[in-house]
Amino acid sequence: MKKAGMSSIGGIVAAFLLVSPALSAELSEKSVRTFMSYAWSLVPQQFTPPNGKKIIIDKSKPKEVMVPLDVAREVIRVGRMSAHAQICDLAEEQTKNYRSLMKRQSLKGKWTPQQMVYISQLHLTTVMLLTGKIKVTVKDGDKEVVVDDGSKSQAQTCSDEQRAKVKEVITAYVKAGPDIASNTRGAVKAQPTAKK
Repeated sequence: MKKAGMSSIGGIVAAFLLVSPALSAELSEKSVRTFMSYAWSLVPQQFTPPNGKKIIIDKSKPKEVMVPLDVAREVIRVGRMSAHAQICDLAEEQTKNYRSLMKRQSLKGKWTPQQMVYISQLHLTTVMLLTGKIKVTVKDGDKEVVVDDGSKSQAQTCSDEQRAKVKEVITAYVKAGPDIASNTRGAVKAQPTAKK
């Protein structure tokens, strides 16, 4: 049973990483919902952004915090590019990619602070899944997402061609969005950690 749980997420991750980093790859609804569920399991009960105003999340009400499927798909797509940037040692591009995503979502003006934390966590979960920082196990028939200490993580490589492509795609995404240098009220500036 444990192998089945690992292989299902393994298939999603493999499909993500084997496809070129072009933004055209679409995840199925089931895959998006799987990522959303994993992200929800790692959402903290509280988060304190740099402004110091604590955000409390009622873990018993996921429907009030999770975002619609189309928004989640976009967040996962951007998270995928952040994962590629991390693998390719493009820290600056990874940061800009994340900030552009969060600024775009903040400027929509329709998400609660709790939903902004969820969006941030979904991005982080996507990055961690694709870079091998978290794993999915099956315990007593239930899937559980756990942070991997990295001791068994396989090193992923990035060719010069892949690095250039990732940089190009992220640069285009950031350029097409709002200016990320200016401050936006309500944006989650720091990515929440995967700890509860």
